[in-house]
Amino acid sequence: MTPGEGLLFSNNNHLRIEAFTYANWARAPDDMSSTSGHYTYIGGNQVTWESKKQSVVARSTAEAKYRAMAQGVCELLWLKKLMQEFG
Repeated sequence: MTPGEGLLFSNNNHLRIEAFTYANWARAPDDMSSTSGHYTYIGGNQVTWESKKQSVVARSTAEAKYRAMAQGVCELLWLKKLMQEFG
């Protein structure tokens, strides 16, 4: 409800793209699905985030974390391509 406020991005003298991922194995009591998510940063500023139930029931913590990491890598690749298009 504050359209004139905008977003603040700090100048950290780099445009490094970074990502962090997480997963909680079988946390949903109704269907035993895992939750995963990722956060991405450009130049030290958070630009995307996502958290959602995984569509497949993981058999282990490692599998749930692998799926979360794969989603995070896809986001990194998309951001890299986007930044290349911006020059």
